[in-house]
Amino acid sequence: MHVVYNLIFLLIAWKWGDWKNWEKYYPTILFFIVGDLLHNFIMYNHHVWVFHENLLPELLPNHTFISLVIMFVCYPATILIYLKYFFRTKSMIGRALQYGFWVAFYLVVEYVNLHLGLISHHNNWHMGWSTLFVMVMFALFPIHYKKPLVALILSIPFVLFLWFQFDIPIEKLK
Repeated sequence: MHVVYNLIFLLIAWKWGDWKNWEKYYPTILFFIVGDLLHNFIMYNHHVWVFHENLLPELLPNHTFISLVIMFVCYPATILIYLKYFFRTKSMIGRALQYGFWVAFYLVVEYVNLHLGLISHHNNWHMGWSTLFVMVMFALFPIHYKKPLVALILSIPFVLFLWFQFDIPIEKLK
């Protein structure tokens, strides 16, 4: 099913993404991908969520493969669409609606995937934590686009908060 989701994301991005200006979004795309790579590396032995594939498991046999496909298809697609429309909208209400749409969209996808068995939560993670995480994530993207260092600095306390909230033992690090 993740194959289908990624193809849909790719088609949506092909239609509505800002491909001619992709270079402008590239640092923020990398910020998104590196954040998830770091999460997967640190949480290797202490998962808070794990992806599963039920339609084509021979193509995407485990969490790592699924996660990499999501990083290299869905994340760039998201940034190419989200930031394009976020910055085209000049009003705060319009930007808030863009932000709200993407937060809701990501949460609905996760909720559906949770109930379809395409993702599982672990170590006390739940949809409430996902909501907080996605809200912070989509707030950071426009900041990163305009002021990357500020977004990186703002990320540090949030990462530390999650680290201590989920009591990630140093011994579990790879």
